[in-house]
Amino acid sequence: MMVDAYIKMRDALRSTGRPIVYSLCQYGNDAVWEWGTSVGGNLWRTTGDITDKYARMAEIGFGQAGLARFAGPGHWNDPDMLEVGNGGMTTEEYRTHMSLWAILAAPLLAGNDLSTMTPETVALLTNRDVIAVDQDPMGKQGDRVSAEGPIEIWVRPLADGSKAVGIFNRHPSAMTTQVDFQKLGFSPLVKAKDLWQNRELGSISAPYTVTLPGHGVLFIRVWQ
Repeated sequence: MMVDAYIKMRDALRSTGRPIVYSLCQYGNDAVWEWGTSVGGNLWRTTGDITDKYARMAEIGFGQAGLARFAGPGHWNDPDMLEVGNGGMTTEEYRTHMSLWAILAAPLLAGNDLSTMTPETVALLTNRDVIAVDQDPMGKQGDRVSAEGPIEIWVRPLADGSKAVGIFNRHPSAMTTQVDFQKLGFSPLVKAKDLWQNRELGSISAPYTVTLPGHGVLFIRVWQ
């Protein structure tokens, strides 16, 4: 294990007297999430390198299930950089990428060429509602609450009492599913906002039926 080396580096950084973000590039080895905080880490890589392919992004992102309890203000799980705008995924897949990283309270590090961004890429990377979920002041990472075939539901509690809910379709074709908000801790009737469409959905009741595009997501904020 690299614990002693990271402690040595932590002490060296602190001796400068300057505020420095300490990122542990441990690639998920040695269950770094279990001890990253104790060696002073502000974030730590939980996986090997991401690539601009849906399969790799999904493997990494959905593979973060169960790690929420190790993250919190000042110390974060890091599933690697964003690939949004690099051209290897569809727009729907990039929305899945951004939505999942926001639910995971992941560092949002743009990995594309900022000087050549299309308006679509700018819109994906600068959506205020999605960034607000990622940067929520409570700092509580979300987690998977259900998986049924290719449909996964991930939920992140937010500081104002609402919850960010991502309903993901991991199948390459469109799928229709139902969401029972009671299973997410709500009464049957909730209010919701579609974060990608910037559209208030008004009051919706369970079971809520939604059709998701292939490799797509419905990303909503839900409250009573």
